[in-house]
Amino acid sequence: MAQHKHAIDRNELERVVGEITKEIRSGDDWGEATKQIGALSGIDTRQFGIAILTRDGDVVCGGDAETPFSIQSISKVFSLELALEAHGDALWERVGRDPSGDPFNSVIDLERQKGHPRNPFINAGALIVVDMLLDTRGPDAEVQAVVEFVARLLDDETFDLNDEVAKSDNDAGSLNRAMLNIAKHFGNVRNGVDKIMSAYVRQCAIELSCRQLARVGRFLMLEGPDDAANRNLEAARRSRRILSLMMTCGLYDGAGEFAYRVGLPAKSGIGGGILAIAPNTASIAVWSPGLDESGNSKLGTLALEMLTDRLDWSSFGKIRTL
Repeated sequence: MAQHKHAIDRNELERVVGEITKEIRSGDDWGEATKQIGALSGIDTRQFGIAILTRDGDVVCGGDAETPFSIQSISKVFSLELALEAHGDALWERVGRDPSGDPFNSVIDLERQKGHPRNPFINAGALIVVDMLLDTRGPDAEVQAVVEFVARLLDDETFDLNDEVAKSDNDAGSLNRAMLNIAKHFGNVRNGVDKIMSAYVRQCAIELSCRQLARVGRFLMLEGPDDAANRNLEAARRSRRILSLMMTCGLYDGAGEFAYRVGLPAKSGIGGGILAIAPNTASIAVWSPGLDESGNSKLGTLALEMLTDRLDWSSFGKIRTL
């Protein structure tokens, strides 16, 4: 594979990942697993994995990087990509692009906005995105489209959908159904609530390891200018727009704190995973199922903060010269 002008030193990356993994595992405050989904509530929180896929194709892993976990809301990135590809800017007539400042499952905020979710990464917005996919694909095809999208990015490497997690998600979905009914009241839902919920909980039940998730996230990396001739420009524009939303909305009401500490666009899930992108540099996946008060991985966030500080990776520019 061709080497880029600013290729990443693999030895340095391995050293940093090893240090971070050791430091994270030596701590004693792992956070608490989600209580919202019964199938995930009893998971052992003393687990941590990290995987980095660089623009040169190198993969560096640490900890429990091969342990599959439920990606949950990280799947919203993939359904958004598919919906933008299918509908283009018409999507924004039904979903906003602003941070919410409220919990990801706020019913009050949706009512205040007359059924128009603030962004596609809170639950209400993600449900409208799924509704729009159902408009063009039908419920079964939509579920299969998300799965096939992930499979294509993994080159058909095996992964699972956890039926127990999907059922648990569905059983705990009263707030999601309430939000769909509010949006339907304001004319912003086209398909049946049960059809939308079925598609939504199944995409959330996709299980990937950190290594796999980093591979799937590569399409968002926006590889360097010397790769531009090999990219579809419209796909690159979609990726850039999705990255902007990940930066401002990807970690719910913790997005501002995350941007301050880490400085990369990212999307979290209550299964404890975070997909972060260092544009033109790397796709990064971390997982630790203990969550903070915003529902984001506590130690995953800390690990990303360590990583970006030690490697000087930030969307806001470098502070060290090499």
